[in-house]
Amino acid sequence: MRKYQKLITLAMLAAISIVLVALIRFPMFLPYLEYDPADIPILLGGFMFGPLSGLLLAVVVSAIQAMTVSASSGWIGFVMHALATGGMVLVASLFYKYFKYPKNNIAKNVIALILGSLTMTVVMIAMNLLLTPIFAHTTAKYIWENMMFTFIVPFNLVKSGINSAVVFVIFPIIQKIIKNRA
Repeated sequence: MRKYQKLITLAMLAAISIVLVALIRFPMFLPYLEYDPADIPILLGGFMFGPLSGLLLAVVVSAIQAMTVSASSGWIGFVMHALATGGMVLVASLFYKYFKYPKNNIAKNVIALILGSLTMTVVMIAMNLLLTPIFAHTTAKYIWENMMFTFIVPFNLVKSGINSAVVFVIFPIIQKIIKNRA
């Protein structure tokens, strides 16, 4: 794919991600823990164009989101989203691109997406202990004892799991379309 086609495709994926978060958001577990499918196009970008493109897409989308649809969370929301989604797409697309085993593409996709989801969850554990106390005017101890394993970890596993499942289903279709156009 030519450079300008790649840039246009990444811009389209970023736009789709912003539209998805603007249109589809609903609370899970707690009112401020909102599911959104914005990570789906970012993961697709990482799988199609590699880990660095996916990471760049995560940062750009996080910045746009922080200035628009998620402005109420400010810089803390930007940092948390950029690191969580960036970690997820980086790990998933690194595994997808560079690991030669398993040869079975289905198993490789599943492993990549599981590793990405686990990465997002671990990053969000750290971010919720470091940044949520600032945002919510509470303590890390309170977050750890009262929210971490009852709300935060389950939410991040469910959110990343849903987005990964969608990517698992649609990525092979997108791959076929791209191969047929080449």
